[in-house]
Amino acid sequence: MNNVKINYDKLMQKRIDEIKRKGSEKPGLLLHSCCGPCSTSVIERLVEDFDVTIFFYNPNIDDENEYELRKANQIKYIKERYGAEECEGQGIPHEEKTQSEQTVMQEQNASVARKYRNSGEKRVFFLEGRYNVEAFYEFAENLADEKEGGQRCICCFEFRLREAAKTALLRSFDFFSTTLTVSPMKNSDVINKLGVRIGEETGVEYLVSDFKKRGGYQRSIELSKEYDLYRQHFCGCSFGKNREMNCGKVSGEYDDCGK
Repeated sequence: MNNVKINYDKLMQKRIDEIKRKGSEKPGLLLHSCCGPCSTSVIERLVEDFDVTIFFYNPNIDDENEYELRKANQIKYIKERYGAEECEGQGIPHEEKTQSEQTVMQEQNASVARKYRNSGEKRVFFLEGRYNVEAFYEFAENLADEKEGGQRCICCFEFRLREAAKTALLRSFDFFSTTLTVSPMKNSDVINKLGVRIGEETGVEYLVSDFKKRGGYQRSIELSKEYDLYRQHFCGCSFGKNREMNCGKVSGEYDDCGK
């Protein structure tokens, strides 16, 4: 029974259909994005049903020039295609804010979100998370010898998803999700199980997905060429770059990454 394969694409569509039947305003979705190319077909699929805010949070990209290049291409795509706007401020250092300060910020952001969500337009925003490579290395260095796609990569997925969930809560989003499942080199089951668990812990619903389905990955290549986007050949961290390969497929089991 544990080996039953879950169709996350169908589950996502079922959840979207439930939202549509309610006939309410577009929900706000904070979409963690690993890079511009991966986000292309994902946004295209989601923007009809959500107000999408791209959350560019990737401290695993430990080469600052590489990081800035990927960020620039992310902004280039959403501005050229959707006229995207930039949200005020970067990702919030949650541990530095009191509970009352977080509550005030949630109320302010909820008010702004309602104003946009009633417009009926296809709206895409951009929010940059904190570029904190040191935080990534706190756990990654201890996993330096892990194979690509192994425990280090799983911990990296969790690290970024957890920050997306915290930011979604603080900024009053209805959902959070990630573009990571568009890659045929990443295990959607692992990513979705992490996302669901983190969503339950934080109280913000995680939108499950398998964006590579229905030709999603192929479409991302087409759109990357159309918009002349830089497409990298490694995930981002120096461990993967040194091995000159993408993150590989990972197993369906993972340990607690302590984040």
